[in-house]
Amino acid sequence: EEFYAADFGHARQVCGFDPAAAELVAMLKEKGVRVAMATNPLFPAIATRQRIRWAGLDPKDFELVTTYENSCRCKPNPDYYREVLAALGKRPEECIMVGNDVDEDILPARQVGLKTFLLTHSLLNRKGRDLEGIDRGGFPELKDFLLKHL
Repeated sequence: EEFYAADFGHARQVCGFDPAAAELVAMLKEKGVRVAMATNPLFPAIATRQRIRWAGLDPKDFELVTTYENSCRCKPNPDYYREVLAALGKRPEECIMVGNDVDEDILPARQVGLKTFLLTHSLLNRKGRDLEGIDRGGFPELKDFLLKHL
């Protein structure tokens, strides 16, 4: 915890930032949509809260933020997504998973039955998978997708 309180903040300089993320979260909240931060729970809460702030967001904007304190599984295990759904009291067809990683976000979320959107801003497609049939795009396309599915 001392490391995350004192030194971890230096990592901010290598992290991306796009104000569109905060704008989309604000739009969803204004529409009464419940929002969760289903980030891979590899960090403790103190670090995850910092990472959320680096993205221009507020941890309080999220009903659930996955961390290693509150999660039993990690991505890409489909049971991670089932765990998130259970914590939210939701069925897969009631939720949308937005992520930038084909193998850790999109494919396992789809396996569980979640609607997905692949955010191509900071895209991770390590295996060069064919993206045909996967809803995807930047923040403008994500906004259109979300408005269509609300």
